[in-house]
Order: sequence, then C-alpha cells, then structure tokens
Amino acid sequence: MRALTTVDVARRPLPGTSAPTQIRFSPDGSTITYLHAEPGSLEQRLWAVDVATGEARSLATPGVTINEDELSLEEKLRRERARELAVGVTRYEWAAHADRLLVPMSDGLWVLDGVDAEARRIVETAAMPGPPLDARISADGTRVGFVADAEVHVADAETGSAWPVTAGARGTGRTNGLAEFMAQEEMGRPYGFWFSPDATLVAFCEVDETHIPVYRIVHQGSAEVGEGAFEDHRYPFAGAANAVVRVGVVPADGSGRDEPVWLDLDATGIGADRYVARIDWTPDGELLVQLEDRAQSRLDLARYDPGTGAGELLVRETSEVWINLHDHLRVLSDGSFLWSSERNGHRHLERRGADGSLRHQLTAGDHVVTRVVAVDDEFVWFTSTEPTPVERQLYRTRLDGAGAPERLTTGRGVHASVVDPGTGHRVETVSTPENPPITTLCRAEGSSVTLHDAATDPRVDELGLRPPSERTVAANDGTILHAAVFEPDGPGPHPTIVWVYGGPHAQLVTRSWGPTVAMRAQFLRQEGFLVAAVDNRGSADRGLAFEGALRHRMGTVEVDDQAALVATLVNGGLTDPDRVGIYGWSYGGYMSALCLARRPDVFRAACAGAPVTSWDGYDTHYTERYMSTPEANADGYRDASVMTHVEGLAGRRLLLVHGLIDENVHFRHTARLVNAMIAAGIDHELFLFPDERHVPRSEADRTFMENRISAFFEETLRGPGEPFGFDERLSK
Repeated sequence: MRALTTVDVARRPLPGTSAPTQIRFSPDGSTITYLHAEPGSLEQRLWAVDVATGEARSLATPGVTINEDELSLEEKLRRERARELAVGVTRYEWAAHADRLLVPMSDGLWVLDGVDAEARRIVETAAMPGPPLDARISADGTRVGFVADAEVHVADAETGSAWPVTAGARGTGRTNGLAEFMAQEEMGRPYGFWFSPDATLVAFCEVDETHIPVYRIVHQGSAEVGEGAFEDHRYPFAGAANAVVRVGVVPADGSGRDEPVWLDLDATGIGADRYVARIDWTPDGELLVQLEDRAQSRLDLARYDPGTGAGELLVRETSEVWINLHDHLRVLSDGSFLWSSERNGHRHLERRGADGSLRHQLTAGDHVVTRVVAVDDEFVWFTSTEPTPVERQLYRTRLDGAGAPERLTTGRGVHASVVDPGTGHRVETVSTPENPPITTLCRAEGSSVTLHDAATDPRVDELGLRPPSERTVAANDGTILHAAVFEPDGPGPHPTIVWVYGGPHAQLVTRSWGPTVAMRAQFLRQEGFLVAAVDNRGSADRGLAFEGALRHRMGTVEVDDQAALVATLVNGGLTDPDRVGIYGWSYGGYMSALCLARRPDVFRAACAGAPVTSWDGYDTHYTERYMSTPEANADGYRDASVMTHVEGLAGRRLLLVHGLIDENVHFRHTARLVNAMIAAGIDHELFLFPDERHVPRSEADRTFMENRISAFFEETLRGPGEPFGFDERLSK
C-alpha cells in the first residue's frame, strides 16, 4: 500500500471503476454485449459473452477511434453534455428485432451482422455533408438514421446508400433531428429523431433557436484570432426565450422531405411556451408525445396519428411542486402502457389502458421507483430505494396488480440490473463501499457466472482506499439526512472540509463504491483532514416533499443542512469548529461560495468550482423548475444570489475555479462575483482554465487543479505551527 498523490486524484478512470457499461442482451437473448476498458484506460472495446458458456471475447474494433482534437464542435458538445471521457468504441446499439449492431466511429457508421460477423462501414464520414451525429438503427435492422449538416439522413443497412429525409433547415440556423441544448443538458432527451417500428417513417424535431440572442464564448487561450477563436451559442437564460420545437413525420425513403406531417402540439391545450419532453412510437405505429408546460407544473401525454398529425390527451400530470421527467413509459402488446407518477409524493408505477385510464397501481409507499429495467406482458422489473434511499435493489411485480413486488437482489449495496424477459436471464452489477463493482450473469435456472470484478484493478490493493463511515444528521425541521465521513487517523477534533453538491437530481451518499473512490476526499483525509458529505433537503430520490423544500428559495435549506452537518461533527468531538472548509463543483461550487458567504460563523474557507453565482444567468428548464422566472420570483432570485451575501465573505478565504470556455455555467458567473468582491473590497483567489469547459477533461489540468486546491486548504485550515507537510505528494 502506498500514499496517494494528486496524480491519483486526477487520473481517470478512477480506481476500481473499470466495469462493463452499456450492457445489453442480443434480441434472441443468447449473447450479452458490453463496452469495457482495461483498468487505468479510457480506451473502450466492444465485448460479447455467450450466455450458455459464459465465454467472453473482445470484438475487433472497427474504423477509426475517437480523437477529441479532431471532433466537430457538435460532437465535442454532445460528449460534454453526456460527461463522456471514454474513447475507442463509445456507443453501440442492437436492432431490437434483428441480429445486427450499429457501431458509430469517427470515420463513419459501421454495422455487424451478429457478433461473429466482420464489421461493414455503411456510411463514410468524409462522403457526407457533415459528420454523422446521433446515429440510430431501426428496430428491424434495415435502416440507420443520423443527422448531417442539420438534416436527418437514412442509410440502407445492407447497401450503405444514404439519402436525406428532411429539408429546409440547412443554412438557416435551424436544425432537423437534433435535440436542443435544453433537451440534452436538462431534460434527459439526447435524440431528436425516431424510426417507426416498421422503419417506414421518421419522426423528428425541428428546432428553431434563431430568435435567441447569441452568447459568444471567446477562446482566450488560443493563438488564433477571428474565425475559429470563438463559439456562438444560443443560450436560453432563465426568464428569456426558449427554442421553438415542432415535431414532424416524414417517409424514411426520402419521398416526403419537403412536406412533413406536423403534429398538432396544441391539441392538449398546454400552450405554445412548452417543452417536447419525450417521443415514443407505439407497436402499432402511433406516436406518444410528452409535453411539459413552461412552468413545469403540468405534463401531458398525448397520442398522435402520424398520417394526419391529430392528437388526443391520454394522461395529464400536475404538481404543486414541480414535474420530474421520467423514462418509465412502456407500451404493451395490448395497447395498454406502463406509466409512473409522483402525484402521491413518491414516484410509483401504474398500468394504464390504451385510453389512458388507470387500470392498476403497481407500487406504493414512501420509497421511490428509480428505474424501469424491463417489461413483458406479465411483469415489470424495476429498481427502487426500498428499503433505504442509500441503496438500490431490483424488484419484479405483476402487471395485473396482483400481489406485492418481489425483491430479486440480495445483500446491501447499489444494484444495477439488465434483464432479458424472454429468457429470464439477467446481468447484475453491484458495488458496496467496501467492494468495487462486480458484474455477474445470473441465468434463469439459478447458475451464475462472474463477468468482471473491478477489484482486479491493481490500484485497489495498491492504494488501500478506506470507505467512509455512515452517519445521520438531523435537519432543523427534524428531517433525517444521510452523511458520509472520511475520518483521518488520530484523535479529534480535526480540521474539516465539507464535500458538497447540494442540488436537485443528485445524490452523493450511497452504499456503493462511488463515495469510497471520491479521490480528493481520500487524499485530504490522508493528509489529516476530516472530510464529510451530506445529502441535504432538495437532493434526489427522497420524494417530492424532501426535494421541494427548496422550491422558489434555492440557497436556503441546503445551506442550513450543510451547517447542521458541521454542528453534528463538532458536537461529536470530530471537528475543530475554527477550522472548517468546503468544496464543490457546479451546484456544489454555488453551495461552497454561498455557505461561506451566508455562514461565515461556520466556514472559514471555500473552493468553488464552476459556480452558478446568480440564477438569472443559468438556463430556463433547470432554473425555472425550482425558482420560477426572475420576474415572478424576484425576491427568491435576489436572496439566492451569492452576490447578495458578498459582505459575509470578508475575512474568509475563497478560491474560485472556472473554465473559460464553459458553455454550461458560463465564466460570467465567476466574473460577476469577482466584480462584487472587488466593489466590496474583499480579497479572493482566482484559478482559470483557458481551454476547459464545465468539467476539466485534461489530466494535466486536473492534476494542476488538485495541487492548487490541496495547497489552498493546507494553507487556510492548518493550525499555528501545525504544517501538514504533503508537498512531496503534490505532482509537479
């Protein structure tokens, strides 16, 4: 076992995290495929496993793998929004009903006619009007769709001949078939076109952002000037205009590209200022569209005739808190469908008839259904926070509503599952704080085969990472919060650093390998700091009441709960109350700066990475879900801004870290806070990455950052005559 260095903190992938991803069964259930990179590598390969024998083999990688420097701006931004660092094979897709796989690569689109076949390139990047984006294969495997130069194209999967199926967007500033920024970043909808089940039609989104003012990002670290040294983005700021999205349907043979059938998105009366949240085809060739209103208090599920564009309302969800979008819709063979709702405060599953009427309530209770894993005509498999929100377990329940859900996984931890209903086989990936992910094939008859154990990563034994201890914290209203504590050797009280995210739709504290491999926390613990994290009110998977505590008042209960964490640690003799710091990124960066400004009695120093400093500078869909608009909630926006509380930073130490080409949380946020601190005569420290976006992608940049952050806390939180002496473990 050896001491950690900041290179260990910065290196990706993290120790013990090289587990199979994108695990899928072949359509006949005989083969499992997945992507996997060797420990310490980001170069993924496509693997196949014979279910009967358990034999695994790596498939030959087709084409040219990804070189980020050579990617188009659109593809770089897609990878940024997907938080994707991997290279090699980064995605693949089975045709739902055919023995054919699609593998997009940098030099084109490749298909394999089964895992034993040679790869064939059917679309060459250089031959297209632009790089093929968001490639997808039809259910029957006959066609492949993609977007090139703002238009949807279709290729014959046998011959490779390709043709455009939409027209009118190229050169106008509009796009056909691409998901807009808001859908990709905030709505969980990465695609903008969909094949019909028989591959004869294509539904697509036309996105018009030409009315949204341009926000220019200059590449200040570039040697170039002029064209190519800046990016122009149509960014929808809170309270301002959104993209206008229409949904059209065209023949997949390209014959109707100039005359789409436009869906009547006004059919449900939801209003023109709306979001197109989800689009699905039914097995019999109708379209199901989920529409969300601008206020995100209403979600309409409507059925559309693709031949006429006429629609009818099936289900309407309303909320006095907000609508959380989901991916639980599944259409069954009889036309009924699986749906989920939070109308009773926690997300649960239900079966609805083809007309939208409720047939059966399938799950209930004060836990949350987090994911639908698989469905057939008899059962639904799903993961849930039952029995505790810090774990995920797999359950199965009948679609006729008979009986209680049956738990299928055993033991503690976070379970991720892939199920093949046709064969009854499943693949389980489970991790605990003590053990990295283990991926196992569980056959229907009861036998099992270990496919991969991430503990084989030599760094797991070499570094000897100790899991954090579990704690609970009582919020000021009595709500029990879950916390993780990385306690250093030796008696307390210790100098302490809080690791925070704090925002909605995230959870730091789970019974998984994730907290254990929080490498910055592990490094700081090694150097004598106690590091702790708590999931405050407003974070995910505890129900709407827990989330909704911050409604229209971001930066209030979250700060209170972080302060409650510190008080609990102080009262337990673990924390020195005069030496407490805090760090976080994105919402966590916002929380770090705001906790320091609003509670200088608790926090002495903060490192705020890529912080939102005023919510009027963030995007519509995310911000307005929680805060409404700046016009409707002026007091809430003012009180939530770090600048409002800047006087509290006097006498405290703040390190601001930001990438200058961050197109998500613009550097403008940090610049506005710097201006406010200068105006108030308050000192600060500023650390910039000229060539980084929202999350640093360069290992060299990340290592430099970890050196700076570690030195900052060593300087600000050490006691008199108490040097921590870790300079030899900072990478030069």
